[in-house]
Amino acid sequence: MHRRSLLTSLTALAASPLAPRQSFAEPVTVLDLQTRTIEVNGKAATVLGITQPDGTSGLVTDVALPFRVQVRNHLDRTSLIHWHGLTPPFQQDGVPYVSAPPIPAGGTQNYDFRLDFPGTFWMHSHVGFQEQQLLSAPLIIHDAGTRGASVQEIVVMLHDFTFSDPREVFASLKQGGRKQTTSAPPAMSNMQNMKPDLNDVDYDAFLANDRTLADPNVTRVEPGGHVRLRLINGSAATNYWIDLGELRGTLIAVDGTPVKPVALQSLPLAIAQRADILIEVPREQGAHAILAQVEGKTDRTGIVLATARANVTRIEGNAGRPSPAFDFTFEQALRAAKPLAPHPAGIVRDVLLSGDMQAYVWMMDNQVYPKITPVTVSAGTRVELVMRNKTMMSHPMHLHGHRFQVIGFDQQRFPGAVRDTVLVPPLRTVTVAFDADNPGRWAFHCHNLWHLAAGMMAVVDYTGIPMPSLPPEID
Repeated sequence: MHRRSLLTSLTALAASPLAPRQSFAEPVTVLDLQTRTIEVNGKAATVLGITQPDGTSGLVTDVALPFRVQVRNHLDRTSLIHWHGLTPPFQQDGVPYVSAPPIPAGGTQNYDFRLDFPGTFWMHSHVGFQEQQLLSAPLIIHDAGTRGASVQEIVVMLHDFTFSDPREVFASLKQGGRKQTTSAPPAMSNMQNMKPDLNDVDYDAFLANDRTLADPNVTRVEPGGHVRLRLINGSAATNYWIDLGELRGTLIAVDGTPVKPVALQSLPLAIAQRADILIEVPREQGAHAILAQVEGKTDRTGIVLATARANVTRIEGNAGRPSPAFDFTFEQALRAAKPLAPHPAGIVRDVLLSGDMQAYVWMMDNQVYPKITPVTVSAGTRVELVMRNKTMMSHPMHLHGHRFQVIGFDQQRFPGAVRDTVLVPPLRTVTVAFDADNPGRWAFHCHNLWHLAAGMMAVVDYTGIPMPSLPPEID
C-alpha cells in the first residue's frame, strides 16, 4: 500500500470508537507466530505456525472464560490472526486494513472479548500467502457438555502443501500457469458437456496434522471407546472427501454449530469448513484410517486410530482413482439443530461471483478488491445474500463476524445448517440468511486463498458507523 494511504487508513482506524482494548493484566494465553520445520515425504520444509510457549499448537479454551490472548509476532514480517468462526468486536477480527493494522515484526497484540458459543473453530493469518505457509492452528471451545466428558477428542487439521514460494505460484497463475476455462456462463445447451475446474494448483503433498500418509499421525484409542473427531479443513485451496473406512460415524456439528445428527461413512469438507463426528471404536483390537481424498484427484492424506496392540500397516497416498466433484446433495440434507428464528428479510442482496481465468482475476459483483462497493446493512435487520456463481469453479464463501443459515439452492428453499462458510458450486445459486447483530466492518470473501488474492473479496458495512476508507491500492 502507498505510504500516504496507509497512514490515513491507520489514523482513522485508531480513532474509531470501536478500537480494541490494547492492554490487560496477565493474559490467559500467549500465542507465538514463528517459523518451524516439518518433514514432508522425507524432505525438510520450513513453514510457519501458531503455538503456545510450550509448543502446543493452537488453543483449547472454554466458552465460560473471557478470550484473553496475547499474540507475539516472532516473524520477520508483519502478520495478523483472524479468529475464524468467532464473533468478536470487528476491530479484533484480524483482517489488515479492514478491522485492524497488522502486527509488525517483533510486535504484540492483545485480544480481549467474550466468547458466545462452543465448537470447533480455527485461527489463521489473513496477511498475504501466510495461510498457505501453514500459519494456522485449531481453536477449540468447550462448554458444560464437552468439558470433562468421557469422550476422547481428536483434532484433525488438513493442509495442502507446496515446496514452492507461494508468491511464485500466484505469479504462475497470473501468467496462465493453469489450463484456461471460460468464466462466462455457457449457453444452456452446452452446460451438460462442461466440467468444473476443481483445483487451481498441483500441490506437492497433503497433510493431516502436519504429516502425510508416508508417516501418518497415529492416535491410540480404547477398544469400545467413544471418539469425537474435530475435522478442520485448513487448506488454502483444496476440498476433501472424508472417508471413515469401516467405521461408522454420526455428524453432530458443522462449522462449530450443532446440526440434527446424521449417520454417515463419508462426507464432503470444503475449504475452511469443519465437521464434528462421533465414532464408537470397535471392541476388537485394530487400526482404522480416517482418510481425506482431494476432490477430483487420487491424492489423499489422513490419520490412523489404533488400539494399543494393533498393527498399523502402510497406507498408500494414492487412492487409485479420482474422487467425484462436490455437488450440493449433502448440504441440502443438513438441518440446523437451532435454526434462525423465523423473521422476514429486511434486505435481500444479490452477490455475483465471477472471474476471468485467463487473466486470473476473481470478482464479486464484477469488482476486484479493494476497489469495491461495500454491502451495507442496518443493525437488527435480517439479511439474505443470494450468491450467484457464474464461473466454472466452486467458491467457499465466508462471512466474518456472523453465523448464517443456508436457506436456498437455486430455486429450492430449505432450513439448512447454520455455518460461517458455504461452498457455492459452479453455475449455481446459494442463498444464506443472517441477522445483522454485530455492528462494524466485516470481510466477506472466497476462502480459496488464490481467488482471494486475485480480488474475490468484499466488505459488509453497517450504516451509521463511521469507517475509514478502504485502501485504494495494494502493491
